[in-house]
Amino acid sequence: MLSFLDPPEIIMLVVLVLVLFGGSQLPKLAKNLGKAQQEFKKGLDTGAKEAVAETDAEKLKRLEDIDKASKSAAETKSSENG
Repeated sequence: MLSFLDPPEIIMLVVLVLVLFGGSQLPKLAKNLGKAQQEFKKGLDTGAKEAVAETDAEKLKRLEDIDKASKSAAETKSSENG
């Protein structure tokens, strides 16, 4: 993840984070970041499931429309012949 950073740059970042947030706030920060990541993943999963459900509903509607059209065409042919 941090392969583009050299060790001195990583140390500078750690010191900067410690100065900004303080040592006592780091566990809270890590916990909140973990929760945020978990909710983000959950949101992605929910969005994907909704997209699949919408796609399935659209396919079902098209199939129902085709079925109705074929039934009406069959009824029209039988009334013409009858």
